[in-house]
Parts: sequence; structure tokens; C-alpha cells
Amino acid sequence: MMETQKADWKIRCVIYDCDGVLFDSLEANTKLYNDLCAMVGRGPLREEELRYVHTHTVFEALHFIFGESDGLEKKALEILKEKKVDLKNYVEYLKMEPHLVEALEKLKGRGLLRAINTNRTTSMKYIMERFNLWPHFEMVVTALDVKNPKPHPESLEKIIETFKLKKEEAIFVGDSDVDQQTAWSSGVRFIAYKNKDIPNNAYIEDHLDVIKLLQ
Repeated sequence: MMETQKADWKIRCVIYDCDGVLFDSLEANTKLYNDLCAMVGRGPLREEELRYVHTHTVFEALHFIFGESDGLEKKALEILKEKKVDLKNYVEYLKMEPHLVEALEKLKGRGLLRAINTNRTTSMKYIMERFNLWPHFEMVVTALDVKNPKPHPESLEKIIETFKLKKEEAIFVGDSDVDQQTAWSSGVRFIAYKNKDIPNNAYIEDHLDVIKLLQ
């Protein structure tokens, strides 16, 4: 996607990824998947596995971690199904990113729509409740709400269609290649958060930078 002058951006909606953008979720994800590894009799996550689980659905993550090991993926799925490991118990390990709520309130004051597009599944409702985020977003799309999770464009297109937006009226704030691919495959501008290594239309270090970007 070609870069355009920010002065020409006529944005009506800011869409956010969850992990790594709204929250520092490294500790939560590490603990969850290492607990599952221990329960099925496998060693802790390797670095490439931790990077993967950070941006994919829990089912994709389990297949990536255990798929090559005989029977371990099935055991891990059964553990989740029987709630021997409950995803909501790991929400407490999330750390909200600085200035997030302040930025969301400023966006509301400017009349902009706010949405979340995440590959999380059932855990997202617990996150929204624990951190009282429901009042700050007009729409939340998880991997359970679409047939094809990120990086497929379906999730972003769902938001755009629901709000009756033009693709150039939305921006997607993310921190991974998966987010960038999702944005550009949808024709939406991508704002990289705290990750300079991925292609982007703009880069920010702080959530309040979104406000400056849209001025």
C-alpha cells in the first residue's frame, strides 16, 4: 500500500489489535502455554513458539506447538475443553499499555469510532470485563466472530461493513506481521505500534501518538 500524506487522511474509525497493542501480554501468554506444555509432558516454549502464539488463535497455537508430537495436541485441547486450564485465569497477568484509556476517550471526544480486531477467542470477554473496556469500544471482533481469522481480511472487512465505512476511513493499529498483512489485504492503512521492523503507513510509540497523527 502506498503511503499518503497524513493531512489527507479522513479517519472515522481506529481499530486496534489486542495483544502487544492494548496490553503487554508476554507474561500471560508465556504462563498459559508453558502450563499446557507441562500438563501434557512437554518442555517449555521455544522462542519461535512464543512469537507465534502471540499473534495467532489458541487453536492455531496449540497445533503449532504440539501438532508434530504424537497425541499432545489432542491432550491439550481436552485440557481446555474440560477447563483444567481456564483461559480467564491468565487475564490477571496482562498489563495495560500506558495512556490507552486516555487516548480512547480523546478519540470518543472527536466523534471517532473505536474497535478491536483480535485473534483471541473466549478470553476476550474476560479481558473486556476485568479492565472495564466495554464503554470504550463500539465493536469487538474475535476469531470466534469470523470464519477466517487474521491475517485473512474478513475480520477488518466485518468492521468496515458494520460501520458503513470506506476503507480509507479506517486505520488499524497493530504490532505484528499478521496485523500488517490483515490491514493491507483489506486496503486499510496500518499503524505500527512499538515495532519499527514491519512495513507501515505510520509508526507510533505511545497511544496518545494516534491523536497527534490524526490532528
